[in-house]
Amino acid sequence: MEYIDLRSDTVTRPTPAMREAMAKAEVGDDVMDEDPTVNWLQEMAADRMGKPAGLFVASGTMGNLCAILAHCNRGDEAILGAHAHTFSFEGGGISALGGIHSHQLEEQADGSLVIEEVASAIRPDDIHQPPTRLISLENTHNRRGGTFQTPQYTRRLSEFAHEKGLVVHLDGARVFNAGVAQGIDVRELTQPVDSVTFCLSKGLCAPVGSVLCGDVDFIKKARRIRKQVGGGMRQAGVIAAAGIVALETMVVRLAEDHSRAAALAKGLREIPGITLPFGLPATNMVFLDLSKSLGKNSHDIAAELKNLGVLVGTPGDIRFRLVTHYWVNDESISKVIDSFKKVLL
Repeated sequence: MEYIDLRSDTVTRPTPAMREAMAKAEVGDDVMDEDPTVNWLQEMAADRMGKPAGLFVASGTMGNLCAILAHCNRGDEAILGAHAHTFSFEGGGISALGGIHSHQLEEQADGSLVIEEVASAIRPDDIHQPPTRLISLENTHNRRGGTFQTPQYTRRLSEFAHEKGLVVHLDGARVFNAGVAQGIDVRELTQPVDSVTFCLSKGLCAPVGSVLCGDVDFIKKARRIRKQVGGGMRQAGVIAAAGIVALETMVVRLAEDHSRAAALAKGLREIPGITLPFGLPATNMVFLDLSKSLGKNSHDIAAELKNLGVLVGTPGDIRFRLVTHYWVNDESISKVIDSFKKVLL
């Protein structure tokens, strides 16, 4: 059976143009800084983010880990959201591998941190407490419904952080979605921060990889850390080539994913027993909650949907997450809505 897979945009497969570019890629040893395709991807990515330099990494998790380890020393503290991907879904890497203490704050509806709460969380110069070093943001914010923060907020928080001697890292796994949704150049969201990671392997449809961007000295340090955590990939131009095609061809079309997510949400909210906890989607994620009166949980329903050829995410017993992407078309949206109706009505 061929499935409509809405579990995540990480399930995307490379396009024919990406496969062709991968087959023809010029390669060298990237650990020796000699892979021309990787170097070109890094330059492109840095330019897109408005930063001097970039570093190709195997995953967004690796990018965030390298960034925070490069910014912080052992025993430092990082302020981040209580539902942030770095805190919740990256294996505790900053603590396990970096000895970095985390201080979690509850995010607002758009995934932002309240600046006054950040100010209260900054530690005094006291030997009993870890020194605050970094603030981490996530844009778009996964567990806040795929919503986004604005350039104005990002600039205001970054200016505040810099006044306090802190650095700001942006987990921008889907930052291009945030830019497209607001109709702005993504640089408006990335220039104010000190470093940013974005994923090539989600909505941009490349098969693997992320890029970490920042200033030259920071990237030099992060490159050493990438090596320490096993991220030296040698002839990585074979996969970097797909990332180049992704940046050239896949950003503008993210608006199609957002439009289809909105259509999906509008169709599903008409089914009795379904609500949208975050309202209509801001980007490409649709979150659904089930009424307990239905007497079913999301896992049971997901199993029934699978039998109909639809795969969905179940982050909770009554919650679904459905993510649109390049391989989900208008026909897919109609089939998913019909499948939910068959299961629930």
